[in-house]
Amino acid sequence: MTEPIAQTEPRPAAAKRFLHLGAMQRLLAFGALIVLFVGFSLASPNFLQFDNVVGILLATTVNGVLALGVTFVIITGGIDLSVGTVMTLSAVTTAVFITNWHLPVLLGIMAGLVTGALSGMVNGTLIAKLKIPPFIATLGMLNVARGLALVFSGLRPIYFNDTPVFNQVAMGSLLGSIVPGFEVPNLVLVLFGAAVLASLALSKTVFGRYTFALGSNEEATRLSGVDVDAWKIGVYAVTGLFAGLAGVLIGARLNSAQPSLGLGYELEAIAAAVIGGTSLSGGEGTILGTVIGAFIISTLTNGLRILSVPQEWQTVVTGAIVILAVYLDIIRRRRQS
Repeated sequence: MTEPIAQTEPRPAAAKRFLHLGAMQRLLAFGALIVLFVGFSLASPNFLQFDNVVGILLATTVNGVLALGVTFVIITGGIDLSVGTVMTLSAVTTAVFITNWHLPVLLGIMAGLVTGALSGMVNGTLIAKLKIPPFIATLGMLNVARGLALVFSGLRPIYFNDTPVFNQVAMGSLLGSIVPGFEVPNLVLVLFGAAVLASLALSKTVFGRYTFALGSNEEATRLSGVDVDAWKIGVYAVTGLFAGLAGVLIGARLNSAQPSLGLGYELEAIAAAVIGGTSLSGGEGTILGTVIGAFIISTLTNGLRILSVPQEWQTVVTGAIVILAVYLDIIRRRRQS
């Protein structure tokens, strides 16, 4: 059987130009991150303090994990608007298992991850089998997950006060015990560990190759004999799994499951992926770029807050940067063609 990738890859010269332009955008994103660090450091002596840098790392964790999952879907040419509320539903499920039902912490964590993966599978099934547009299907799941989170929690936050080990697993510092004074929360290590695994899955596995193939030319991939529907469901399930992990992390960080939390997180996750060079047209994206994009958003938000910029203007600036990133992607696509 002919490999589908061979049918969807561009010609060698076009491929080299394509990779070069993608690398340039990642380099520009990294340069922008450096500029933000230097600019805010000059504007405020408090910005580069160790506690503030750790705060930036913590702020990046949840959004970064969500963005990792969203990257897979966007590369296929799809979108997932439900990751924020699926994250909340996963956090509530974890809390119900651990706090309400007094089950082991590990079992509660697994329940949160499974909740996210199942939500993603439902999204993928609606899109692949019922042919519902991704925007509509995931928008529906956004409201379903939000409602279920409120139902499962009884409209009230659920706290992990009886299981302090859950909070310590996330907010404790493994690095601090190895290097005294280097108190970086374990959540940050989880983010980088998840990024490494996501990068390997995207670049070194058949799953990653088919993810790119779906975004590059889905019809050619289908004609080559690949079960496109099954792989698409798998991609959305992986995105849901990352949303479940984000739910576990935010529950551990806040030491509670907040059922009203979640709306807006999906936009920041998508923004991080786009800023990092993932194309909304599909077929292009990297995990490294997404991580850089997540750090740009959290650094920008932190720096503007230190400079006492009002919250509404912080949102305006973030939105303008997303528009600029999408415009740069359009220009890059035109040059590629």
